[in-house]
Amino acid sequence: MAMHLSSWILLLLTAFVFTCSCISNAATDNAAPSGSFSFKDNFDLTGAEDHFSTSPDGQVWYLSLDKNAGCGFQTRDRYRFGWFSMKLKLVGGDSAGVVTAYYMCSDLGAAPDRDELDFEFLGNRTGEPYTIQTNVYKGGVGNREMRHQLWFDPTEDFHTYSILWNNHQIVFFVDRVPIRVYKNNGKPNNFFPSDKPMYMLSSIWNADDWATRGGLEKTNWTHAPFVSSYKDFNADGCKWEDPYPKCVSSTGENWWDQNEAWALTDSQQEDSKWVWRNLVIYDYCKDYERFPKLPEECSL
Repeated sequence: MAMHLSSWILLLLTAFVFTCSCISNAATDNAAPSGSFSFKDNFDLTGAEDHFSTSPDGQVWYLSLDKNAGCGFQTRDRYRFGWFSMKLKLVGGDSAGVVTAYYMCSDLGAAPDRDELDFEFLGNRTGEPYTIQTNVYKGGVGNREMRHQLWFDPTEDFHTYSILWNNHQIVFFVDRVPIRVYKNNGKPNNFFPSDKPMYMLSSIWNADDWATRGGLEKTNWTHAPFVSSYKDFNADGCKWEDPYPKCVSSTGENWWDQNEAWALTDSQQEDSKWVWRNLVIYDYCKDYERFPKLPEECSL
């Protein structure tokens, strides 16, 4: 689905970056980091441990992929509702077939009844723009994909990718710009994951059977290792404690559980409209060939 950006879109992107730098997103401005998260105290490794490394000060984490193995990490704690963010710098150069995933999931073993909220970054050939895919799972069922292009090169520097999750909406943010809103207000959304607490996870893996141009572009292993970089993890949410933590109820004590976080602000709505006009390249709610009868929540 990759495509070249024409010059007029590049002009729009430049104007949008300037505009976004001036926007005050009231709901997310409250999401200041709640403290430093050291890796060894908060995360466990998955996959090949020798494919994980850190900067000398331990503040930047690197996951690498080669033909033999990939790597990942997961939080030790689970959360139900909150604000979750991390800064990522994606694999540069020819990354076709490589997927960097950053997501929330209720189960560590890809259980058949899991709930999940996904960011997936789909690699591409050198010079082609990255595609970012988001998805929502409930009870092990997904197929709620959206795909966007970005208004910057995500391989040149770190950018912040965040999920706001409460009982009224799930919002996927890129640098605090809402690229996707999944609603559960007004008419109830029967496909809205809200019951199960989730871990935060990330991984880098080979998906050249589908990730780039539907699997037509294969991973070029001569460019391995492929490395994605992470820093500044922040979880401002309701940490799960058995049998049932008090904070999962709508107490209004947390900013992400207050009225301002139940819907987009006016400025966020303007940002969202701009994203829809210029950056959305796939929306499952418009795919009538795949869904002759659209999923129920598309009417929301």
